[in-house]
Amino acid sequence: MTGQARFEPAFAGYAARVRESFAKQGAMALVGAVLDAVGPGGCSISLVPREALSQQHGYVHAGIVATIVDSAGGYAAYTLVPEDSTVLTVEFKLNLLAPATGERVVADGSVVKAGRTLVVTRGEVHAERAGTRTLVALMQQTIMVLRGRAEA
Repeated sequence: MTGQARFEPAFAGYAARVRESFAKQGAMALVGAVLDAVGPGGCSISLVPREALSQQHGYVHAGIVATIVDSAGGYAAYTLVPEDSTVLTVEFKLNLLAPATGERVVADGSVVKAGRTLVVTRGEVHAERAGTRTLVALMQQTIMVLRGRAEA
């Protein structure tokens, strides 16, 4: 969660709420993703690459990269919304810059602009190998705030 602006959460229990929501996500469990960090306006999610997540060249599949950075950006937005609200991704663009390969893949999501109805986030995905991080993808995302629709 690097380079993020300072934001004030609308709900003091935002971190616990994000962790509870993440634990309910079947997709994150399926790919073996881990919630590494949560802060006001930011979230980091990582996974350890394995064959089941790869494409034909052995790199982590672009769809998996998109999945973890979409969630990182969505949870970054979720840290800032009121207690009675939730969020949904309505759009994102992903640029793939290098193959996602290594010992770990880390997606960092951060809020760029938090509005009442829409939140714009940015995501970076890095592959880690032998202590070196390589930027493998950039995302820009639009999140819709659903007020009065807290998660069950």
